[in-house]
Amino acid sequence: MEKKIELLAPGGDVNSIKAAIIAGADAVYCGLDRFNARNRAANISFDELQGVMRLAHNYRCEVFLTLNILILENEIPALIQLLNQLVNTNIDGIIVQDLGLLYILSTYYKSLRIHASTQMTTHNEGQIKFLARLHAERVNLSRELNLKEIKHLTSVGKKHEVQTEVFVHGSQCISFSGICYMSSVHGGNSGNRGRCSQPCRDRYLTTPAGKEYPLNLKDNSAYSNIGELYEAGVYSLKIEGRIKKHDYIYTVVGSYKKQIENWQKHQTLLSEKNMLYKVFNRDFSNAYLTAEISKDMFIDNPRDYSVIRLKKDKAFQSLTEREQAEKDLFEEKDRIMEDVETKTKKLSIEKLPVILRITGEVASPLKISVQTPDASFDVISEVVLSNKGTESISYSTLFKRLKAINTSNYYISEMNLEGINDRLYLPFKELTVLRNRILFLLMDSKKNITPVQLPQIKSQPKQGIKPALSVFISSLNDLHHTSETDTSIYFKLPGNFKNRFSEYIEVFRKERNLIPCFPSVLIGDEYSTAVDFIHKVRPNSLVTDNTGIAFEAYQLGLEWIAGPGLNIVNSYSLKCLKKQFNCAGAFISSELSRMQLRGIQKPDNFNLYFSVYHPHVLMTSRQCFTQQTMGCNKKVVDSECIENCEKSSSITNTKGISFAVVKSKGNYHQIYSNQNYLNTDIISDNLKMFDSFFIDLSDVATETMVTISKAEIIRHFNDLVSGNSKASQLIRQSVYPTSCIQYKKGI
Repeated sequence: MEKKIELLAPGGDVNSIKAAIIAGADAVYCGLDRFNARNRAANISFDELQGVMRLAHNYRCEVFLTLNILILENEIPALIQLLNQLVNTNIDGIIVQDLGLLYILSTYYKSLRIHASTQMTTHNEGQIKFLARLHAERVNLSRELNLKEIKHLTSVGKKHEVQTEVFVHGSQCISFSGICYMSSVHGGNSGNRGRCSQPCRDRYLTTPAGKEYPLNLKDNSAYSNIGELYEAGVYSLKIEGRIKKHDYIYTVVGSYKKQIENWQKHQTLLSEKNMLYKVFNRDFSNAYLTAEISKDMFIDNPRDYSVIRLKKDKAFQSLTEREQAEKDLFEEKDRIMEDVETKTKKLSIEKLPVILRITGEVASPLKISVQTPDASFDVISEVVLSNKGTESISYSTLFKRLKAINTSNYYISEMNLEGINDRLYLPFKELTVLRNRILFLLMDSKKNITPVQLPQIKSQPKQGIKPALSVFISSLNDLHHTSETDTSIYFKLPGNFKNRFSEYIEVFRKERNLIPCFPSVLIGDEYSTAVDFIHKVRPNSLVTDNTGIAFEAYQLGLEWIAGPGLNIVNSYSLKCLKKQFNCAGAFISSELSRMQLRGIQKPDNFNLYFSVYHPHVLMTSRQCFTQQTMGCNKKVVDSECIENCEKSSSITNTKGISFAVVKSKGNYHQIYSNQNYLNTDIISDNLKMFDSFFIDLSDVATETMVTISKAEIIRHFNDLVSGNSKASQLIRQSVYPTSCIQYKKGI
């Protein structure tokens, strides 16, 4: 039997969804007006979703709903209301980022298929196992992976019944998705809430390397790698573009559909991709897939490349000839749009009418005859009608009991009671049974599921909490602080420390109270090295921003803490970590405001942490920023770059805001806010929910000036946490300028 490979298309609005369907998509993903990571897309209403599902299923196309944002505590009731509706539809899958939502779905809505969003930054085998435990059926892998890495993770996924999905076309994020806070910190628009303002596409002051758009990547295109992805076992090929128009969707989906079909029939690839250049693009690169990460992946222009390419590809003899060619291109773009509009207008997502005819008499059952444009059937009560009761059968009583039909793909267009006598009675419970039977038949024999009511999470007593101070360090030169203070010291390991493995093993075996911390991104050998480290050291505790390491710690029975990079923002995420992975504690995201923090409840025997002072990392990238800023002679980023390169520079946008660009040994390139994060207010606000406040003494060069020693910083923060209100002023006089705008604005 021929192996299936799915073509998954974006749908930012109804017309785009229609365009994807008629272009041959096997599945579409779309969002409602809430809870999805593309707030700038038009999105669709719940009623439109019902029509979209009917239309798509008629074309054998599946529909996946994006609920791929972080869910705030006060949004849980509205989320449950939505899930109670979705569970009684024919939705084919839910795309998720939030750990709390993952827990809710896997525990209370087991009939809904779970897909892990690219926002979950999945790139190692431990993360696949972590998601498998939460019943994720599919995972969208990080876009930065190469074919070898994808093939390995796909094989791991198959062992755990998890499908892999890979982006093959569309816009590229410069940062690993899910751990980019640039838009959030410097614009108040969190990417983890679907509001990214795309500062990576902004113009910056010209860098020494001559770049004005140093963070702007070319679009991704794996058009020539379909065969390799097919052979790697990838289940779904995903196209990015929920903000794109229907002509773009139709053209791109159609091109990839032809490529896939050609490969499956002939094991050859089409080379012509001119159509992909005739809709919006920033030129194309497949260098992540081919493991050739270089400056060639960037383009110093964020606008449409179509006309620029036309000029490059053809040697025009005159200005008139060039202008005519440009005119022809725009006319063809218009023709594509008109053609797609003509085709999509013929497709309807309107709800289908239902005519109900009610008949019955005393001592006989009530019969409801149901007629739709496609079918007709009868449902008959098991209880006979009576001439006694509390409320007689009438139009209003029947409509009240049957109106749930209007929340399905159908609506009651007519309800005829001419076949029933006056003053007849039937128990309300039996009318509910009849309604559910009608819905069962209308929904292709799908049983109606009773709405879920989540058990209330009990609030924990807070009066006894006396928070402590803990310290992050990232240099072995700061180890002396472990003997100089009673404060707990946590050491931030680099992502790649293969060459220093023995040194770190020796340090942690000697310093048993030193707690290792693992970063968000650990790919391939980086992950294997980290796992080997854990097995050899078996630390008393560890902190991790990577769910793959979390799973390994859980398997080994080690105490572990969910780090700040895991984006924890609600009580159900905490419950997920505690109940499913025996987590000992978690950092709450510093994206939250004071008001958004207050409602979070922690499980029993569980600690909460918050980082009150740190260099504020805004993004982490597998790309090389040095090539775009200072310049670098190396053509391709390799493992030696990651392990040994140590450089720093800065970029400044046209508003005059600067960002620190940092490459430290063993870590990927990162961009930091120009000012360190400092939040002494959360300590003085006395929220009585945190067991420890953290400060990060990592040496990152930002605009923040520090005029006292690290030992003095620790002492001042210890005083502040102990209740000395004057310490806050001393800290602010010694560490400046700083920022904590998110504590006021939230997400």
